[in-house]
Amino acid sequence: MKDDAAAPMFAGRICLVAGASRGLGRGIAKALGEAGATVIVTGRSSEAGPRTDNRPETFEDAAREVEAAGGKGHPYRCDHTSEREVDGLVSWSLRRFGRLDCVVDAVWGGNEGYDGERYPDGSSFGTPFWRRPVARLGESFESSLYAQLLLARAVAPAMVQMRSGLIVTVSFDTAPGYLGDAFYDLAKAATNRLTLVMAQELKPFGVTALGLSPGYALTERVRDAGLGDQTTETTLYAGRAVAALAADPEVARRTGQVLHVADLAREYGFTDRDGSQPGRYVITNAQGGADVAQG
Repeated sequence: MKDDAAAPMFAGRICLVAGASRGLGRGIAKALGEAGATVIVTGRSSEAGPRTDNRPETFEDAAREVEAAGGKGHPYRCDHTSEREVDGLVSWSLRRFGRLDCVVDAVWGGNEGYDGERYPDGSSFGTPFWRRPVARLGESFESSLYAQLLLARAVAPAMVQMRSGLIVTVSFDTAPGYLGDAFYDLAKAATNRLTLVMAQELKPFGVTALGLSPGYALTERVRDAGLGDQTTETTLYAGRAVAALAADPEVARRTGQVLHVADLAREYGFTDRDGSQPGRYVITNAQGGADVAQG
């Protein structure tokens, strides 16, 4: 990606990737680093404090990966379900860098505690909705829709004032049909609708909002659940999709859409880490919630 035409265009670009301690957020941050961007990397799992599900990955590590890839990484601890913390993050970013050119929201806590077979409440991916605690739906919405709205609400005024900017929400395309799990499907459908709403209200001000639909990415959780051999791509693939979109001067024509990473790879010509271009991924009822988990 460093040799692509996109790379020099990112010199001086300021990007923020929310939920980048691990998973797709981490891969996206690294890919933006490849393209030479300055990347603010956020998450809850810190070297100096608590870590989600006691996992080893931290947002400080992710920021160092941005640096190693060729960009400038700036770690920032943020609980994206806290309005105060999100507002503080955006205020700090604007004071420090003056603007935000691209904001990627990869926050998703819907699979916390999932071991590849069961959630902490004993249910599995695809358990009928009437056999599942409704509280898990609330948790999924808090860590997706609510968190995404908080961040978009905080960054929108600065982008509107600049009359430019790109907001990318990492989700999963629900248009082809049911995603195999009631709570997962509802969370992703709501996220995609939020993307459409944001796009409609931001478009008159020159700001673009769109959704990104990755495949079955090899995240740390998926690997540790023993499901790595079922994955179709690495998290870097989605990251290179974001870099290509952010470098496209006509990206505004896509506002409000949910775009497949695989389709973008063929259009823009980028590849996954191994040089391949995996095709679209379709989730089935038999596959687990970790399949497309950002984190």
